[in-house]
Amino acid sequence: MIPAAKLERLLDRFHAIESEMASGASGATFVKLSREHAELSPVIETVRAYRQAQSRIGDADSLIEDPSTESEIRNMAEEERAELKGQLETLDRDLRLALLPRDAADDSSAIVEIRAGTGGDEAALFAGDLLNMYQRYCSLQGWKTEIMSLSESDLGGFKDATLEVVGRGVYAKLKFESGVHRVQRVPATETQGRIHTSAATVAVLPEAEDVDVEINEKDLRIDTYRAQGAGGQHVNKTDSAVRITHIPTNTVVAMQEEKSQHKNKAKAMMLLKAKIYDAERSRIDQARASERKSLVGSGDRSERIRTYNFPQGRVTDHRINLTLYNLSRIISGDELGEIVDALVAQDQADRLADFEAAEQ
Repeated sequence: MIPAAKLERLLDRFHAIESEMASGASGATFVKLSREHAELSPVIETVRAYRQAQSRIGDADSLIEDPSTESEIRNMAEEERAELKGQLETLDRDLRLALLPRDAADDSSAIVEIRAGTGGDEAALFAGDLLNMYQRYCSLQGWKTEIMSLSESDLGGFKDATLEVVGRGVYAKLKFESGVHRVQRVPATETQGRIHTSAATVAVLPEAEDVDVEINEKDLRIDTYRAQGAGGQHVNKTDSAVRITHIPTNTVVAMQEEKSQHKNKAKAMMLLKAKIYDAERSRIDQARASERKSLVGSGDRSERIRTYNFPQGRVTDHRINLTLYNLSRIISGDELGEIVDALVAQDQADRLADFEAAEQ
């Protein structure tokens, strides 16, 4: 069972946060306090339920141990105690999960980058399938999506696409999609009926807020140029496209989807912040390389994570050895959640096992 002193420290911290917020904290301080308050609120509810269950078990014990308690009342108390102990075990596990070190970006919105890899036109078509899959899945979660940039291929697919996904807890679920997705199927252009293997790369970046990343304007080089369409045709006649280079990190982003230079600059800055934030998080993660690699992968974008085999109607996630035979429902986005939820559950189980091993 979780030590009472640890629960007391949680309650004390929660009350301290509420006091600081009520005392007039403002700006970045208030944002950070609000985040911590939102993260702790469901934990505190579980702590209170946990303590209430402990108290009721104590009451039941008193009745059972009291020699003056009538046998019928004692039997009822024993039944209630057994039920409460089951609830306490569940609450104990819930609390242990809640108390695991959290990824600071889990509650963030995200930016999803999809790039066609090996396979030419077929890879570009597959990248389009992945984009549609994520848009549908996000819609089912109640998240808002917006295409930030799109580069179409000749046959209707996409060479690359950038999708913004806005909602609470987006990154916590989508982060496991980073990596190489492989498809095995007969392309529409294949006359011999041969199965081809193609790939697309997905990168999921947590959307950075101003309190996460501070960028000095002096460190930026901003270039404007005329937006280009397919085949080199001009989309418009003004220099609306924007390229921003962050000189210290040599990070470059470009945006041309909007007709307004101002809107393109705003989108490019959002993407730049996300890339710099992600790079810094990756640097910190690498510094903790002594920790064992999780089964759900390192997030390395060169790592093959999933195969979509159309002839067999099969999807296999190689990190957790999960194979499902509902490919059409997964690639449509309707049942992608089955894989996402399995990855989240495995990640929780791995981290809980590490946490419990450290306690022994």
